[in-house]
Amino acid sequence: MENIAFFAATTTDVGPPSDLLPLLLSCRSIHRALSLDANLHLCARIFQYKFDLNAAVRRLGLQIATPDVLSKELRKRFVYLKRIRARTDSQICASDTSNSPIISELLWLAYLMMLENDGKNVKQLREYAGMEQWLMEYWFDDEGASLASKTLSEDEWPLDNEHNSLAMWLFWLFLRPDRFQRTERNYRTFATVLKPTALAANKYNLCHIPWEVIVPRSCLLGPTCINHYSNSYKLTPPTMAIPAILSYLSLVGPLVGPTRVVYKGPHAPNSFPSSLNQSLEWDADWQRCMNLAENPLSSQFSGAYKVGSLQGVWEGVFTYTEFTTYAALLSGRSPSILHNCMVPQHRQTWKLREYHLTVSKGADGIAGGTKSPLLSSGHPLKAFFPAGIRIDEHAGSAEVHEPGKMAPLSYRQPSACDAEAEGFKCPEIQDVIVVGEVINGLLILNCFNLFAQGHSAWGQFNVIGRVRPCDGFVSLLKEYVEGDRGQWLYRGYLVGSINGSLSGRWRDTLSHPDANGYEGCFVMSRRR
Repeated sequence: MENIAFFAATTTDVGPPSDLLPLLLSCRSIHRALSLDANLHLCARIFQYKFDLNAAVRRLGLQIATPDVLSKELRKRFVYLKRIRARTDSQICASDTSNSPIISELLWLAYLMMLENDGKNVKQLREYAGMEQWLMEYWFDDEGASLASKTLSEDEWPLDNEHNSLAMWLFWLFLRPDRFQRTERNYRTFATVLKPTALAANKYNLCHIPWEVIVPRSCLLGPTCINHYSNSYKLTPPTMAIPAILSYLSLVGPLVGPTRVVYKGPHAPNSFPSSLNQSLEWDADWQRCMNLAENPLSSQFSGAYKVGSLQGVWEGVFTYTEFTTYAALLSGRSPSILHNCMVPQHRQTWKLREYHLTVSKGADGIAGGTKSPLLSSGHPLKAFFPAGIRIDEHAGSAEVHEPGKMAPLSYRQPSACDAEAEGFKCPEIQDVIVVGEVINGLLILNCFNLFAQGHSAWGQFNVIGRVRPCDGFVSLLKEYVEGDRGQWLYRGYLVGSINGSLSGRWRDTLSHPDANGYEGCFVMSRRR
């Protein structure tokens, strides 16, 4: 009888198990045996059919997969999915909408479902709940609950709060750039909200920890306590700047020249290859939310960055605004200063090699020897490398010579580490450095419906960088090989994993790190 009930509850992939109701109403004995209150095992089976569970078990443990927990989670999810479907919270309904705990729970649930998505979660959110339409209303409607359109119409900055951060991440995770017509009207709609959030580095931070500290003690933003699978977890939401940059350069950035597409934009999550383990892409993003809620913050690599992720060839663009416009922005001008300014783009290709300083552990979990001395923490504007450093690359390894130290530090590439770790547990990563080159290409000008192109001989760069252990924040110093164009610091996060994008902002290296410098956006995606 339970199998018949399960078949009735799963006749459709999306939406609540409403086809089970006629069976439950057929007689009292069937209702007593098969109602969702009485038969937790049936509830759990329905949950596993309708939603993805593997990622949650992988991250939280098997204790969240009991029939009791899954039955409660099934009810909770369809309560919120129905609320999204009804557009109850996407528009301004009351003066206290922005403080509503219901919206917070709804946005956290949708965000975590996307981080745990292996194909089923996104289907429920997109096809049943209509999450994409909800987000369009939330962000771009005149009465949207983000208040973005309202504040911008008053020449004020969009609110930078937890709700908007989660909603901006959801907008990026659901984004399908090929579905939007590239008209001037659509350009203005998206640019009005996304452009100020992406470009105004003095208003919207990349991270909740000061970027100029490589081993911080605590996060500036307190964690949020959420209920997930009937357990309480402390999570710190990611900032809204990173998905705003990705969305802006996806919808506004892709430009078509006279004969061909000159830049297609970053890889949107919707374009990732389908697999049974799509959620593996987002393990580091989940762990980052967990790590930033700790106090004190960890000084070790603990999952917020997947080692080896930066190895390879990356393609993308960096943007910049006119210097006078940006100077006015730093002087306190309102968002309207950015509405009509030109945002030129330069394509670039990065060839990166990642090296690790490791301590191997034996099968008993005890380190095979004393830990190597660490590379000192240098100036943040130099990507935390000490002054006078020299890096000698060899096949599969690199020697880092630091002034004042007797012996060089030996770093190894991921493949070399894996080979030597045979018969041992995974090596403990103490430090991650990145070495590479950059070759710039085409200059693209972007100003509303004006699309022009020309060649730019900006030349070749060298790149060195380090990764912050607690949250995977990447700092890369880009230096021209020839000429007097100086050094530029790139900072950001890898969003996703093997199919993801490195996104953030570059800045000048002449301004003091505590001061607002001259900054622009960048996005790099792995070459396919």
